[in-house]
Amino acid sequence: MGIYLNPGNKGFWESIRSKIYVDKTELIAYTNELVNTEEKFICVSRPRRFGKSMALKMLAAYYSRGCDSADLFKGFKIEEHKTFQEHLNQYDVIFLNMQQFLIEAVSGKVTEYLGQEVLEELNETYGDVLNGRSASLAAALRRIYVKTDRQFIFLIDEWDCVMRERQEEEALQKQYLDFLRNLLKDQPYVALAYMTGILPVKKYGQHSALNMFFEYSMTDQKELEEYTGFTESEVKELCDRFNMNFEETGNWYDGYVFKKYRHIYNPRSVVEAMRCRDFSSYWTSAETYDALKIYIDMDFDGLRKDTVQMLGGGSVRINTRSFQNDMRTFNVKDDVLTLLVHLGYLAYDSKDKEAFIPNKEIIEEFENAMSVGGWSEIMRILKASERLLEDTLAGNVQSVAKGLDRAHMEAASILTYNDENSLCCAIGLAYYSARKDYKLIRELPAGRGFADIVFLPLPSVTKPALVVELKYDRTAYASIQQIKDRHYAQALEGYVGEVLLVGINYDKEKKDKPHSCVIEKFNNYNIKEEIKAAGAKYCDCPACAACEAILEKKDEMR
Repeated sequence: MGIYLNPGNKGFWESIRSKIYVDKTELIAYTNELVNTEEKFICVSRPRRFGKSMALKMLAAYYSRGCDSADLFKGFKIEEHKTFQEHLNQYDVIFLNMQQFLIEAVSGKVTEYLGQEVLEELNETYGDVLNGRSASLAAALRRIYVKTDRQFIFLIDEWDCVMRERQEEEALQKQYLDFLRNLLKDQPYVALAYMTGILPVKKYGQHSALNMFFEYSMTDQKELEEYTGFTESEVKELCDRFNMNFEETGNWYDGYVFKKYRHIYNPRSVVEAMRCRDFSSYWTSAETYDALKIYIDMDFDGLRKDTVQMLGGGSVRINTRSFQNDMRTFNVKDDVLTLLVHLGYLAYDSKDKEAFIPNKEIIEEFENAMSVGGWSEIMRILKASERLLEDTLAGNVQSVAKGLDRAHMEAASILTYNDENSLCCAIGLAYYSARKDYKLIRELPAGRGFADIVFLPLPSVTKPALVVELKYDRTAYASIQQIKDRHYAQALEGYVGEVLLVGINYDKEKKDKPHSCVIEKFNNYNIKEEIKAAGAKYCDCPACAACEAILEKKDEMR
């Protein structure tokens, strides 16, 4: 067992001995399918603390020659897979943590230091083959393969640290990329190369040294979606085990969206919440907010507006293809937003090509980043939002209207009202503090349409739910009537408690007091039970005769 060559299985042993370990061993079944194929080059990019290093330790334990790891995988999913025994401990593994070499090497000699370190271990194991010859790492590996017919699996952690931490040293970056290309590309000794980092690989300037890699990134994880974080079912099991509320866990740590798995949770934060039995910001606590602040403060046209729109619960359409996959080449605002997706500060829905702030934990990080200079008008809105919520719950419509007027004046330099969608974002921003106690849902399917904004109380909160409908150049009463006519409260089926219907209108012709508000109490009811009591079959469709009759009867009673 070596440091770099066949590092053994202790890392995985420690993982499965931890208080919380979620079985992700089926990833091995996927990599087994790629061994010695054209697709054997895998680059997995994810945010920090999203389980990248843990996956590498697992792969090292499984593939490393000289280990007996069968017992470590007993009871895990991969044990039942048909390829489990075929590849178990059958390869020489070279495990490289690039962060270590970057820190320890003399400036500018990262690849030289790496080569020396790995060659020293190769000579210990294959000295009879190498005969003490002085050669490059790639040349030594080729000789070993020719003489022994043994192939290598390369596991590379923090592959992009040179690009992230030596942003100005282009000569070093080019040398590093050339080294990796020579080490891996078209080499017969490579059975599999699996490397991880935060950034994808394909566009570092015009130097496409690593174009043989297939990328799995936060904009498209392809077949690796379920290994990117924790899935909904995995989090439910953890919540049951640790007696933690599932809905509140989702409000804090859910929000990352892919094509198949629409709910991916931040794994680091979920583990810490379960272990500490408390909801807090765990993923962001290890770093300051300065990293996020640098990017959202960049002076690109529309970037501030998009940031405010997302802070208000909205999403923004972005083009991820122009991003150069580094942390210094930004030509348009979409490049900045795409970087924030890769860093984990934004989620990205590839179906709609939209980015948004995924959860409460990240919202708090945005608030921290904006609290220091440059965002004073937005911070005033956020600070006033608690009073606005109190006035809403008290039914004080005049105070609510005045509060919305003030919020609009503060945000006018950044966010312009021009339709109901922009109004919806501004209202979401004005009610920012509500997210401490509520889950904010925009465009919630309900009755015969979509409710603009629904504030659903978290399980531990006794405050009423809010169904908010917005109008532009109409009336607040028209908003309330639409909630009733289209039965938007039906979206809260299963919720037991008081509901407030909130109608808000913005009239652009009224310069002094453009907002008006109407608030009504609504006693929620269980539509299924009423239909059942009426002797009809509930079909979950408000358009059918039975459901329609009950809904009309409910309107009359109201």
